[in-house]
Amino acid sequence: MRNHRSTRLLFELSHPGRRGIALPACDVPSEPIDASIPASMLADAPPPLPELGESDVVRHFTNLSTFNMSVDTHFYPLGSCTMKYNPKRNERFAALPGFADVHPLQDDRTAQGMLALLFELQVLLGEIAGLPAVSLQPAAGAHGELAALLVAAAYFRDREEHRTKVLTPDSAHGTNPASARMAGFQAVTVKSTANGGVDLDDLQAKLDDQVAVFMITNPNTLGQFDRNVGRIADLVHARGGLIYLDGANMNAILGFVRPGDFGADMMHFNPHKTFSGPHGGGGPGAGPICVRDTLEPFLPSPIVVRDGISYRLDRDRPRSIGQVRSFFGNVGVLIRAYCYIRTHGPDGLRRVAENAVLNANYLLSRVRHFLPSPQGDRCMHEFVASAEKLKTTKGLKQPAMDIAKRLLDYGYHAPTVYFPLTVPEALMIEPTETESKDTLDAFAETLFRITDEPAELLREAPHSTWISRPDEVQAARAPRMRWKPD
Repeated sequence: MRNHRSTRLLFELSHPGRRGIALPACDVPSEPIDASIPASMLADAPPPLPELGESDVVRHFTNLSTFNMSVDTHFYPLGSCTMKYNPKRNERFAALPGFADVHPLQDDRTAQGMLALLFELQVLLGEIAGLPAVSLQPAAGAHGELAALLVAAAYFRDREEHRTKVLTPDSAHGTNPASARMAGFQAVTVKSTANGGVDLDDLQAKLDDQVAVFMITNPNTLGQFDRNVGRIADLVHARGGLIYLDGANMNAILGFVRPGDFGADMMHFNPHKTFSGPHGGGGPGAGPICVRDTLEPFLPSPIVVRDGISYRLDRDRPRSIGQVRSFFGNVGVLIRAYCYIRTHGPDGLRRVAENAVLNANYLLSRVRHFLPSPQGDRCMHEFVASAEKLKTTKGLKQPAMDIAKRLLDYGYHAPTVYFPLTVPEALMIEPTETESKDTLDAFAETLFRITDEPAELLREAPHSTWISRPDEVQAARAPRMRWKPD
């Protein structure tokens, strides 16, 4: 396989003197720039980049793309990450010259269309969340978490309250405690119940006057709605703390309930998950945050405001935590989200949630007889199945991984495996609202077929992909990246 042209590195395809483009000579004096940079930071020579013609580069990356799985070519039931089909009309809208060609440094008066759209998006997200004050700046969900916790820290500083702790359930996304630490707080773990809900006794034992924020994902990572969320909010608020909602699973409750109405004080959206936009491959993403009016003065600066019939970026915000993203964030993703929301309208967004929950429950009903779910026979937008019994029936040491690898042979991307840790041999499956019943039936039948296959076949899967099963532990601990010829 290493001799196949499509799998060779660009460095291996390189030939001295080949060019894809001829750049004009630099017309900017380099001496003033170089003088301001320490000599130790200047390169002695240009980097040893491969030399290729345009057709070589295009063919190389086009061939590589045929090895990939994507939501446009495969069913992608990646639990907790909402990998769903995104309407191509939203891609076209985001590429309109009036959006795509706006320069981030041009005067507000010449970008009124863009600013009007962003202002309307702020209003729409605030209404969906039940939290009216909005910042569109953060560049991803985890970045939104961090920005919101920085807002909370500024809020308590302004009140001259010294609070040091952030509580997170043990079933939370790993970004929650990481964001808490980056914002300067101590992350304290709260136990979860069997269905992923918050253990109220453990929460009350750890609640004190040092708690600034309790972070909760609802619906939670096990695909269950925590019916105690109102009680949880009351307990935290009674001690002067704030509730932060991880909005990763908002596609399950759109139009049915607003986080602000069940006690959340802050939240982030993943617009590329809940609404529309490319997801995966490192981005770009977006993570707008919505907060209560009392937290509005501390939002990142700038935000879009309306003065009469015109719009501008408001930078005069003395209590703001400052800018958290270059320019105004990943506007292209925000445009796609706006188009998705306006296309569906209130009733349509409610149907999005209905279909997400319906698809997940239908698929759960098809697979729970041979891949049981510890959470029972009902879920929200996703569910976690367990392949634990295959250890006994087939003698497999890691059946969840074996199933995930074998799915690749059938043309399906694998679901999330081994998370959450509370479920042995976990398979976290989220079909999303965009898949048809035919796709769900075919996937369920494939899972059943895989669980009936010989153990030897599963242990060595995948069999049809360009790359066989790698040593993932070794790859994670000792990655070997080639950026230059050997």
